[in-house]
Amino acid sequence: MNAKSPPKQTWEQQRAKHAWDTVSKLTGDKERKEFGTQAKKLPVRILTSGLGPSLAFLRAKKYAPELSKALNDWIKECAWAKRATETSGADADLMQKIIHGDAEFLRLATDECMAYLQWLVRFAEAADLVDTE
Repeated sequence: MNAKSPPKQTWEQQRAKHAWDTVSKLTGDKERKEFGTQAKKLPVRILTSGLGPSLAFLRAKKYAPELSKALNDWIKECAWAKRATETSGADADLMQKIIHGDAEFLRLATDECMAYLQWLVRFAEAADLVDTE
């Protein structure tokens, strides 16, 4: 008997699912609002300062650690990031991969984080975690 395999999802659908799961798991009003606020601000920070400095800012201010974790977990899902990890031998968090990676890794990670954040911000807005004004 052949078991039916689940339909293959597009990369965009996988991004959306991961973002939805992340937003759905948040608990505590203060943490949820901080997550939503920081998620909404992060794309502009990345465009202005770059991915590394933006993640460093979140870490230094201890803003929304769940946001940094979500980005880190999502990038680990990317095939190109897995290859970069195998090549460098470093299985570190996203910040360490940015510091020790090459320019191509930084470019790909930035593009992927921006695409992922589109979903994350929309779902945060849908969950009433941010002001939509």
